[in-house]
Amino acid sequence: MSSSTLFSLTLCFLVLFNCCFAQIEQVTSRHEQQQARRRSSQHSECQLQRINALEPARRIKSEAGVTEIWDENDEQFECAGVAVIRHTIQKRGLLLPAYTNTPKLVYVEQGRGIQGAVFPGCPETFQSSGQYSRDGSQSSEDQHQKVRQVREGDVVALPSGVADWFYNNGDSPLVLVQLLDTSNPANQLDQDFRNFFLAGNPQRELQSQRSSYQRDQFEGQRGRQDEDESRRHQQDRNRNVFGGFDEQILAEAFNINTRLARSMRNEKDNRGIIVRAEHELQVVSPHQSREEEEREIEYRGGRGGRFNGIEETFCTARLKHNINDRERADFFNPRAGRLTTVNSLNLPILRSVQLSVERGVLYPNAMMSPHWNMNAHSIIYITRGNGRIQIVGDNGQTIFDGEVREGQVVTAPQSFAVVKKAGSQGFEWVSFKTNDNAQVSQLAGRVSTIRGLPVEVVANSFQISREDARRLKNNREEVSVFSPSQSGRSDEIA
Repeated sequence: MSSSTLFSLTLCFLVLFNCCFAQIEQVTSRHEQQQARRRSSQHSECQLQRINALEPARRIKSEAGVTEIWDENDEQFECAGVAVIRHTIQKRGLLLPAYTNTPKLVYVEQGRGIQGAVFPGCPETFQSSGQYSRDGSQSSEDQHQKVRQVREGDVVALPSGVADWFYNNGDSPLVLVQLLDTSNPANQLDQDFRNFFLAGNPQRELQSQRSSYQRDQFEGQRGRQDEDESRRHQQDRNRNVFGGFDEQILAEAFNINTRLARSMRNEKDNRGIIVRAEHELQVVSPHQSREEEEREIEYRGGRGGRFNGIEETFCTARLKHNINDRERADFFNPRAGRLTTVNSLNLPILRSVQLSVERGVLYPNAMMSPHWNMNAHSIIYITRGNGRIQIVGDNGQTIFDGEVREGQVVTAPQSFAVVKKAGSQGFEWVSFKTNDNAQVSQLAGRVSTIRGLPVEVVANSFQISREDARRLKNNREEVSVFSPSQSGRSDEIA
């Protein structure tokens, strides 16, 4: 009797184990399949012959800031399946809560502030007791989800559909550069990025104009000259998500009166999407020192740890990582500069959004090794200085060769060869990459593809002597970032 019971329990355990293992394999396989076909819809749109360094195409003013949007219909952005937006938020400016149909990465280019993200189903773990405000009145107790301090150099990752907001509590403008991944599998709509605002009365120009439907909507509103001025002004704006609901429905859903429900619609609000707070925001946001952040990363297994989905859930996920700190550089050359990468290994949430970031700093006249991105497009945003970028396609054709400066964006498509060289002022950039673990293969230097080839292969491939082949392989001992070299000039003079 006991042996049959033991046999039954063993059989049940084996069945349960096999089912769980099959589910894990299914989830892993699904993730890999999504990565493999995430750009399939863009394959026909990546026949690039020439690209340009771009600056913002649209500039939308709000009460307490400015929003700039790059032309999402440009070939390089259509190829990569992304959109780029920059917000400049003035002191006491609040970027209204909103969510998008795409995952996004936010790079804090300048300033400091606070940021909140609301994950559905997660508890309000931040609590405040009643406090006296500046005017002497006492505020009631408040509970809300986690609020984070952000500073220059932070990268913030936000999954699709997660509502978030930013507030500038510093003395200088808070500048945020956002990349929205419209071709991500999480976007089940089309190639338009769509901002769903929870408050305000946003301008129509803030929405994507990539699809013919969106362009027709925008142009149609601009072309209606027979409408009166007030109606045209109202038509130039979209409404927040509550604006489309009936007031009675809103009142019943929130258990409030219709007057308050009408206020939620913000139909006569012309402040834009960045509004000025009447007083300094009083929210619970503990300051986290850098040492505490380092300990948190180490505790969560961020240093080389592998994300297994158990130690970090959405409710407790770490959403930001600072990429400006020199001590975190992956490659450092005291004569040339440094490279720092944020990927799913040191910021596990990126495995969900399937994006990563690279931060590059080149000293004057230094160079980043010629390379190609093996599994991702690279959207390069210039943050400081000037330099020269060359991009070469599969047929050896140069599709970009030009000087770039602060505030411009250039896209290096997957597998296209790229080289960056700093100008006299130095050169700094941030590259958003369309893979959570983007990989690079270098063409020159100590860990390059050429270095890995046998001398005989190099000599016969380039029709050069073995001695020249050895020079080609071994003359550059640096990795990734190269100090200025005089060898090319000396050969020309000789």
